This record gives sequence, C-alpha cells and structure tokens, in this order.
Amino acid sequence: MGERPGIIRSGDRRRTRVRPLAAVVVAVLLAAAGCGDPGPARTADTAPSPVSTPTRSPAPTATRSPDLPAPDAKIPGDAAKLAAALERTSRRLDEAIDAWTAGKAPKGPPPEEVELLALHQQRIYRYAARHPKVADRAFARLPAERAAQARDNTAAIRELLSLAHPIKGSATFKVQDPLPAGTLLGHFKKAERRFGVEWEVLAAVMFAETKFGRVRSASHAGAQGPMQFMPATWRAYGMGGDIQNVRDAVMAAANYLRATGAPGDYRRALHAYNPSRAYVNAIQLHARQIKRDARHFYAYYNWQVYVITTTGERRLTGP
Repeated sequence: MGERPGIIRSGDRRRTRVRPLAAVVVAVLLAAAGCGDPGPARTADTAPSPVSTPTRSPAPTATRSPDLPAPDAKIPGDAAKLAAALERTSRRLDEAIDAWTAGKAPKGPPPEEVELLALHQQRIYRYAARHPKVADRAFARLPAERAAQARDNTAAIRELLSLAHPIKGSATFKVQDPLPAGTLLGHFKKAERRFGVEWEVLAAVMFAETKFGRVRSASHAGAQGPMQFMPATWRAYGMGGDIQNVRDAVMAAANYLRATGAPGDYRRALHAYNPSRAYVNAIQLHARQIKRDARHFYAYYNWQVYVITTTGERRLTGP
C-alpha cells in the first residue's frame, strides 16, 4: 500500500457511498472489560477450528510469585474489599507496566506480573459490571482519578453486555498470541499520521473486535481479520492489502473511519463501523481512558478473551 495521504477506495473513485461493516460479532463477543460477552456469535458447527490457546503465558501456578493474584482468585463481594482490591491491583499494575515499558514501546511479551495483575483487574471490572450497587459503593471509596477510570471501564462493559446473547457451550474459537504491544502501537500511530484518526480510537476498536488480534475466527456474518471487516467493505477500503494482516487491517480501519466522519465526528464514524449505540459508547470510553494515560493501552493489551455461553462464562486465553 502506498503512503500518500487521503481516503482510498478501490474501483471507481467517483463512488462516494460508504458501505457499513455490518454485524461485527467479535466486538460484542470480546469487547470492553473482558471482551467476553458475545452477541450473535457462531455455534460449534460453524466455528472454523477448535480453540488454540496462546503459548505466551505465565509459568504454572506452583512457580508464581505468592503475592500475585491467581488467575481464578476470588473477587470480593463486599464494597470496601472490592475497592481495596481494585486500588491495590491497579496501582501495582501501573507500576509493573512502567517497569515493563521503561519509557519505550516494548517489543517482547509482557512479564508474568503484568499479565496476572491485568487479568485480575479485568475480572474485578467484569464483576463490577454485573453488580452495579456494590460497584457504586466501591467506586465512591476510590480516589477521584481511579474512580473515573473504574466508572468508564465498567460502563463500557455494561454497554457490551447489553448486546450479549449467550452461545452454545460447545462452541469453539480460533485464538492466537497477539503481536507485541510496541508493534501494534507503531501500526496505530502510522495510521493516525496517514488518515488523521486518533491512534487511541484505532486501539480501542481493535481491542473490542479481536482483543488485539487474539481471536482469529471470522464472525457468524463473515467479518474477518483483526479489525473484523466484511469482505465487500474490505474490497472498497482495504487498499489492496491482506485482510488478515494486522498492519493492513489497521490502515483499512483508519481509511474507513476517515471516510465515514472521523476525526470530525467519531460517533458517526464508529456507528458506521458497527451500527450500535452501545458499541460506539464502549469504544469511546476505552479510547478516553487510553488518552488519559497510555498505561491503560498496555493494561487493555493484557486483558483476555472471554465468551458467555449457555453453560457459563469461558475464558479462552491467558494464564
């Protein structure tokens, strides 16, 4: 793909109609706060392959540092204890991210401490989203900045939960390790420079769609790749790239969002990407958090893939 600025469509350049991306199922399936709440997701007989769990994960429980939360650690139901757990986990996660990034975009996998703390934070927010009264009392105990972060994350989860439809417990999904966070950040910023679409918005979209590329399965409607494009839309805005290639997909998403209103009207552009007010709200809430503190991008990068099934919740990736 060339690097000259501007919105690029294939075929007749006189055409101005924008094709909507249609149902982006994985967005609902994975999105905000655990990405774990599927909309009209595929069933087992249409899934492309069994679940393949990522290879980069913390060491077995027996070798973990005893002061790190276990992947299945109990989430407290008491408001005071929930607030304390969230504050402690988020503070330690910020410190661990600072140590991991050391002032530059990391090119390697996250350390065990970051993965486990991020997963625990994610699980706290997922609990809070489902228990609003406890969450409200807990968040009132937090410092103002932490409370704002908690409310945004929890609100984003609830928006996606409102679109959730449980899938069959036997459903399968194809998953993989994401590219390094630093590599993804480079793609987002390059797309921002070319199309003027904020990198934080692009990151929030990819986070919602496929948990930064962890999910490889196509949606039930046929949306594909790390940014979940419908093939027809890809032909118009993919600029001749590979729908499965992360760099190409991020560029295409920026191209499409620019064509549909960004950066002047992000709500309009995001609604074209996925015509759901709840989806738009969730993306904007997560993008706002990344803008407030870039460490939130690295925290989201380490949130894992969840799905809601008729037999209960399933986590597909991570430690």
